[in-house]
Amino acid sequence: MPRTWRPPFPLDVAAVLGPLRRGAGDVAFRVEGGGVWLTANTPVGPGTLHVVEAGDVVGRAWGDGADWLLDRLPALLGADDDDSAFRAHHPLVAETRRRLPGIRLGSTGRVWDALLPAVLEQKVTLVEAHRSYRELCRRFGDAAPGPAPAGMVVPPTPRAVLGITDWEWHRAGVDGARRRALVAAAQVAHRLEGACELRGEAGRALLRKVPGVGPWTAAEVAQRAWGDPDAVSFGDFHLAGLVGWALLGRPLDDAGMAEVLSPYQPQRHRAVRYVEASGARKPRFGPRFSPRDYRAM
Repeated sequence: MPRTWRPPFPLDVAAVLGPLRRGAGDVAFRVEGGGVWLTANTPVGPGTLHVVEAGDVVGRAWGDGADWLLDRLPALLGADDDDSAFRAHHPLVAETRRRLPGIRLGSTGRVWDALLPAVLEQKVTLVEAHRSYRELCRRFGDAAPGPAPAGMVVPPTPRAVLGITDWEWHRAGVDGARRRALVAAAQVAHRLEGACELRGEAGRALLRKVPGVGPWTAAEVAQRAWGDPDAVSFGDFHLAGLVGWALLGRPLDDAGMAEVLSPYQPQRHRAVRYVEASGARKPRFGPRFSPRDYRAM
């Protein structure tokens, strides 16, 4: 049974759900047929969700997690996001907010599905991380329930991750540090879901108790799992430079970015989202960072 929801605010479904996509080849997220398809591990089992924006938002879902996904559809699309206290402190942020009123911070309500790809993205290029994520999903995830587009799968569960052998990690191009972090997280995954209830710094602190999960990874999960408006991805290879060039016309390090974003606290991540959506880009200097293929090591 489909669910129809009329958002009481401007909404850009693609922009809100976009952060959940892990590259153009993501097998758990697809834009096709005029809508967005995504798969998820819910508290009651795997599910597939199809979201179409046509005036109202129409959601359809399949699998054991179908009802759970439909119940959370408004939250996924930012219904719980309160931006009323946000104030722009830079013309670029103000103009982007005016031009793109449909940007909101959605929340999946689930930690594990955001934590798995976030750990894989630690200290490697996105090309490497997305390749590893696809490999693990295809080999250890379940087929997407319902009439999902061909090739879509549900990401591996914590139990599935605990069953991955060293050779399979190597085959997926995942080095020892990231595999140890994922195994440690999988062992306590049921406890980590409580971060969605704690929210904010308390929720991020709970995630950081896992060996190998630092501030950057915790922030990346918080942004998606509970739409944390203040979770800035400090330690990101590109973010400080982007914020610096967009707002000051010069590069910044993390300390400089923290200073520039301080007026936006406790909504610094929201300010970063507007910077990212503005179309601003930092100048390119020198060669790009070369991907490493751990499968050949």
